[in-house]
Amino acid sequence: MREGWYRSVNVLGRVLLWLLGISVRVRGQQHLPRSGPVVLASVHGSFLDFVLVEKAALERGRLVRFLCRHDVWRAPLVGRAMDGMRHVPVDREAPAAAYLTARRLLGEGEAVCVFPEAGISHSFTVRSLMRGAAALAVETGAPLVPVVVWGGQRVLPLGRHGRRPRPDLRRGAPVDVCFGPPLPVCPGDDLTRLTERLGHTLTAMLEQVQRLPAHRPAEGEWAPWYPAHLGGDAPDRRAALLLDEVPRAALPPSWGPTVDDPLR
Repeated sequence: MREGWYRSVNVLGRVLLWLLGISVRVRGQQHLPRSGPVVLASVHGSFLDFVLVEKAALERGRLVRFLCRHDVWRAPLVGRAMDGMRHVPVDREAPAAAYLTARRLLGEGEAVCVFPEAGISHSFTVRSLMRGAAALAVETGAPLVPVVVWGGQRVLPLGRHGRRPRPDLRRGAPVDVCFGPPLPVCPGDDLTRLTERLGHTLTAMLEQVQRLPAHRPAEGEWAPWYPAHLGGDAPDRRAALLLDEVPRAALPPSWGPTVDDPLR
């Protein structure tokens, strides 16, 4: 019964996805080990990413421990559930405690998911990254698996300047969750270089999914949920700088986005 909280919440998550009519397609699941420690480094484009990554991980029999903003714990019942699922609160002003807890969970053979962007990207490109995911992999020897989630941002749109568009509740919304091959990690690796490699890898994976026909906007459609450099109406990376809340310690991007879209 140790995982009773988690299994109950997973049932609720499946019900939520069914009610929203979301079709989750999982790719590259063979890259997620069925057991043992693993660091999942995921892009963050929607409020549903936690539910979607866990839904995909369950296909490999994994319960994922997520690093989440600490203010989620302020609601007593939610906080109790988060503790029961062994998720990790992250206080940006004092992140060391979260790092130590994540390291301990990896030592116990758990799957730990980090959102190294430390927030949702308004441009739907891979923004500045924190080095924590790389540090955990280097220190513990756990595989560092890049993860891309795409489609949830269309169901629950991201607001701007305190205003949030209405959810798109049309049934059948496609969502893709993709696990990439683990990045090579060696003891003593430079964390900045490894994080840069992660940024380039996540960008390539994300754009590959974004360009799939099922995710592209129709001709003439206003698409604030689709990146500007691929023809959508989301803020470009420069405009998103005014909207994103990026920690000072984050590594500025040397990766993408690319503009050589052959389908445009």
